[in-house]
Amino acid sequence: MGFLKKLLIGKVSEDFKPKYNPIERRILNIKSIWNNDHQDDNGIEKIFRLFLSISQLLFPGIYVKTLAGKIGYAYKDLAMDIYILLKVAFPMLILVNDLQNKPYLITILVYLILETILYIPTLIFASDLFSSPRSYKRSMLLLFFNYLEVVIAFGVFYTLGNNTNIPFGHWSDAIYFSLMTSNTIGYGDYYPVTTFGKFLASVQAMFFLSFVILFLNFFSTKVKSKGYFDNENQDI
Repeated sequence: MGFLKKLLIGKVSEDFKPKYNPIERRILNIKSIWNNDHQDDNGIEKIFRLFLSISQLLFPGIYVKTLAGKIGYAYKDLAMDIYILLKVAFPMLILVNDLQNKPYLITILVYLILETILYIPTLIFASDLFSSPRSYKRSMLLLFFNYLEVVIAFGVFYTLGNNTNIPFGHWSDAIYFSLMTSNTIGYGDYYPVTTFGKFLASVQAMFFLSFVILFLNFFSTKVKSKGYFDNENQDI
């Protein structure tokens, strides 16, 4: 047990208790944006930042982190690691087991992928009052798993009907097409032919161009400095 604890938890004091749990911090974050405590924004920018911040209360991630924090502060990151890995595994299981004909599974998948898609711009545009993560490199690694999640999830969406010029012969073909679409490569062996398929490809390309690249550019420059959050906002 000591070995696993050292491996999975690392050097974190279990006696440390933050002043606010993740849900309370999110509510304070919303109030901060509303009151213009940190940024003098208005109009569409303020509405957008409020929407992003509020949206995080509609998804499981913040509640997973809060419940894990009740066990101990050291377990919040571990719980989120497991949660993100499960979100990557979920669409993969749908593809591998050919479960696209289960509407409830697709509904859950759409719900989970919305959380990921909204989380990235939230971290960029609506991070008032949030402390810096323990490890920026860990955050970048989790971003990579978010990337995999979106790629595999869109792979599932492309299999919902005959959306490409050639039917996918194997579940890996759907992931391949999704990966090429996300990177805007497009070799021409597969391409969307239905309105739904073209819509998916357009949304996926726009997402990766406007959010992931923006996030990587924003985050990578901050790894070298003190971080993208102010030091005075550390948990106390």
